[in-house]
Amino acid sequence: MVRKCLLTSSLLLVVIVSLLLGTEAALADEPERSGEAVRLLTTIPIPANLKPLIAFDISWLDPHSQLYYLGDRSNASVDVVDARTNRFVKAIPGNFRGVAFKDNPSNPPGGRVADNDRSGPNGVVVAGHWLFVTDASSRVVTIDLKNDQIVAGGDVSTGGADALRADELAYDPRDGILLVVNNADDPPFATLVSVDRSTGRLTPGARITLNNVNGVDATNGAEQPVWDPGTGKFYLSIPEIGGPGGGGPVGAVVRIDPHSHGAVEKVFLVNLCQPAGLTLGPNQDLLLGCSQAFDTAGQAWASGDKNSAVPISVIMDATTGSIDKNVLGVSGSDEVWFNPGDGRYYLAARANPTGPVLGVIDAESQILLQVVPTANAAAKPTATPPVPAGTAHSLAVDPHTNNVFVP
Repeated sequence: MVRKCLLTSSLLLVVIVSLLLGTEAALADEPERSGEAVRLLTTIPIPANLKPLIAFDISWLDPHSQLYYLGDRSNASVDVVDARTNRFVKAIPGNFRGVAFKDNPSNPPGGRVADNDRSGPNGVVVAGHWLFVTDASSRVVTIDLKNDQIVAGGDVSTGGADALRADELAYDPRDGILLVVNNADDPPFATLVSVDRSTGRLTPGARITLNNVNGVDATNGAEQPVWDPGTGKFYLSIPEIGGPGGGGPVGAVVRIDPHSHGAVEKVFLVNLCQPAGLTLGPNQDLLLGCSQAFDTAGQAWASGDKNSAVPISVIMDATTGSIDKNVLGVSGSDEVWFNPGDGRYYLAARANPTGPVLGVIDAESQILLQVVPTANAAAKPTATPPVPAGTAHSLAVDPHTNNVFVP
């Protein structure tokens, strides 16, 4: 049975704890694992000298240092939290774009709203003492965590159009290669960027364009990538293939060789999902966080739909692309995360049909255990200055404590 508990809304960083008696005992006892719940542990206030945390993007938790990193657009910084003490450590600047604004076109028109495609920072990934961050204007940087400075040769562009952002990214530590995604370009593309592991210097390489030439007619961007040490390949979620630009029934996960000269290796199709979040779990399984719920008639669900929503998340075999299971009960996800500490997937489902939630799925039984209501903050386009919307679309988990960090 899916369990529910209330997560108090906050514009601060929220920490949720998984109530496990002990990782080893819990992993060995499947029924006991499935019976445990998560609950609100604490909130971490943003220091008074910073702007309130409203606009942000991707989260990352480094299991070695137990430091949590967040792309904070409100302060044009990467925020760092100590996951051992649940205390804010610092905000790392990097000449990031922050929140860009554009004219509000609808509901009702007037004022200014955030231009997500031209804002930053966006994606964050840590490898050793290198922090890799993406930004507007197709920017990718390496920050040395020993001094919080951008390294020489560590500020490059993937060459997208019109100040559009580089978005999510994944790192292959075996080959020292980043896969950096430009989701807002049309067509979207990904770039393989080599990392000099001794200096942090970046060298952009092959571009993989997600179009018909590569067998991927991506019509609604490209989302979360992940590297799989089992296959040695990158995987990237594609919400929509050959659709109208949102709401189309067919999406995909594509497989990319880190040494590709510009080609997609495999295309694994996914139906009724619009996959966005992507993470690697046990047994070479990929969890796909579906960004769009579909209804019983197979159409994109929206409030007021006469047909019921059928929210799902999808578990796929990374080696074959076959679908292991459609897990019922949660959809509308952006970032997703597998936590080896408790053997669970966590989903930042900001657009779940019942309202925004944190979804919790057991990776072995592939059953939805719990949905924890979160909160989205509405935009105020006509305020002075305008206030951007904030959605609960980001998370990361500390495998040592099983604490989940949700901005």
